[in-house]
Amino acid sequence: MKTQMPSSLEIAQAATLNPILDVAATAGLLPEEVEPYGRYKAKVDLSVIDRLADKPDGKLINVTAITPTPAGEGKTTTSVSLTQGLGVLGREPVLCLREASLGPVFGVKGGAAGGGYAQVVPMEDLNLHFTGDLHAITAANNLLAALIDAHVLHGNALGIDPLSISWRRCLDMNDRSLRDVVTALGGRANGYPRQTGFDITAASEIMALVAVARDLADLRRRLGAITIGQTYDGEPVTAEELKAAGSLAVLLKEAVKPNLVQTLEGQPAFVHCGPFANIAHGNNSLVADRVALKLGEYVVTESGFASDMGMEKFFDITCRIGDLRPDAVVLVATVRALKHHAGNMDGGAKEIELGAQNLARHIGIVNGFGLQAVVAVNRFPTDTDDELELVRKFALEHGAYAAEINEAFERGGEGATALAEAVVDAAEQPSTFDFSYPLDAPIEEKLTLIATKVYGADGVVLLPAAKQKAAAFEEAGLGELPICMAKTHLSLSHDPTLKNAPKGFTVPVRDLRPYTGAGWIVALCGDMMTMPGLGKSPAAFSIDIDENGETVGLF
Repeated sequence: MKTQMPSSLEIAQAATLNPILDVAATAGLLPEEVEPYGRYKAKVDLSVIDRLADKPDGKLINVTAITPTPAGEGKTTTSVSLTQGLGVLGREPVLCLREASLGPVFGVKGGAAGGGYAQVVPMEDLNLHFTGDLHAITAANNLLAALIDAHVLHGNALGIDPLSISWRRCLDMNDRSLRDVVTALGGRANGYPRQTGFDITAASEIMALVAVARDLADLRRRLGAITIGQTYDGEPVTAEELKAAGSLAVLLKEAVKPNLVQTLEGQPAFVHCGPFANIAHGNNSLVADRVALKLGEYVVTESGFASDMGMEKFFDITCRIGDLRPDAVVLVATVRALKHHAGNMDGGAKEIELGAQNLARHIGIVNGFGLQAVVAVNRFPTDTDDELELVRKFALEHGAYAAEINEAFERGGEGATALAEAVVDAAEQPSTFDFSYPLDAPIEEKLTLIATKVYGADGVVLLPAAKQKAAAFEEAGLGELPICMAKTHLSLSHDPTLKNAPKGFTVPVRDLRPYTGAGWIVALCGDMMTMPGLGKSPAAFSIDIDENGETVGLF
C-alpha cells in the first residue's frame, strides 16, 4: 500500500537547509558580496557582475508553459525540478524565480516556491514577507503618489493638471474595492479630490523598473523618468521634476539586490521581483539573471504563465534591455491541461489529441523565436502511463525537440534527470533567436505583430482612447518603446472562454499606458484588470497557525 506523501509545506518544514553562506560560497560568491538575512536568505551585491565581467555566461534556459488551467500546471515546480535534475547530472545550475505576491498566496494560487520534493526553501519566508522587497516597492510607489498630491495642494509650481495625473497607488493584496476610488474627500485640508485607483504591487511601474534596472544608478535614472501626468499645456511631468526620484531610490537601494536562497537539494536560487505576466512583464529581475549567468553553467529562469505571456515578454522586453540570448526553452504541459482545452476533464485519448492543438501552438510560438522547445510533461497522480506517453508523442509530432516526463514532485531531482539531459542537448543546438517585432515599427504595427505571430489572431483593433494615445506617444518620441501586453492568461486570445487553439479572433486594445521609467508601453486588452479580487473561498481561509506555532494550510 502506497504511503501518503507529505504536503509541500510539511516537506519544506522538515528539510535540513544549508547555511546560506555555504550556498553562496559553493556558487562562487565572495563573503563581501553576500549580506545574510538570517541563516537561510541573503542579498547579493551587484559588484559580483563587475568582478566576473570577463567570465563567459552560462547557458540560459527559459521555462514556460502551454495555456494553463485555473489551477496552474506546475511550472515553478518544473523550474525547480530542472535545476535539481541538472544538479544530479553533476552540472552547475542556478535557478531564477519571481517573488511571491501576497495577493495570490491568500487568493487562489497559493505559494510560489514549487511543490513536493521540487521546492525552493525556506518556503514560508518565500511566500510571505521574504526580505521585504515587495513592501519596499509598495512604499516607494505610494510615496510618489503622496508627493504628487502634496505638490498639487501646495501651489502646484509645475502646473500639473490634476485630471491628467496617471500615477496610481498600489497594494500587495487582491482587493477589488480599490480598483476605482476617489481620494481627498473632506475639504481642502485633505487635498484635491480626484478619481483614481489602486493596482496590485506586481503591476506597479516601480515593480517593473526594479525588475529591469541594471544597477543602483540605472534604478535612480529610471525612477526619475517616470511620467506621472501632464501640465495644463499638455507637457509630460516626471518624477525627477517633482524632486521625488532620490527618495524613491533610497527606499529601493536594498530591494534592487537579488535574493539568494536554495532548492531542497542545495542548488543556489535567486528569487527576485514579482511582476505578473498577465498584467505586467512577468519575469524575475534582470540583475538576478545577469548574476546567475556569471555564476552558473546553466541558468534556469522562469517566465509567468504561458509562452504567449511571460516568455514573449522575456524575449521582447527583458532580453532586449539586458542583451540576453536564450539557448533553449522548456515548455510545461500536462494531461489534465490538454483535456481541459478539449472541454472534458474526464476524457481520454481523444480529448488529449484534441487538446494537443494548444500544445502545438505553443511549440510553434517557441520555434517562431528561433529556439528549440523541450516539452516537460508533469506527472499528476491521476495520469496513466499511456496518457503521459500520448502527450509525449503529440509533442514530438508537433515539432518539439524533445519531450520527457517529469516526476520530480514525488522523486526530487532524480525524477527530472531525463528532462535535464534533454535540455542540455537542446541548449547545444544552433539557434536563430530573434524578436517578434522591430522597435522602430509604429505602435499599432507592433501590437499587430504580437497578436498575429504569437497569439494567432487575425489582428488588433485599437479602441478610440488607445488609438489617440498611440498617436500622442509617437509624437512625444515614445514610439520606439517595446510593448507589454496585459491580457488574460487563460487563453491564447484576449477572451478567457476561448480555449485550446482559437482562430478568427481580433484582439481589442482598450488603453495604453506609458511606462517611461521601465521603458515600455503597456497595452490593456479586453477587460484585463490591474487589481485582482479575492474569490468566494480564497486560500486565506485554509491558512492558520497550529498549537505549536507552526504555519498550516500554505501550499
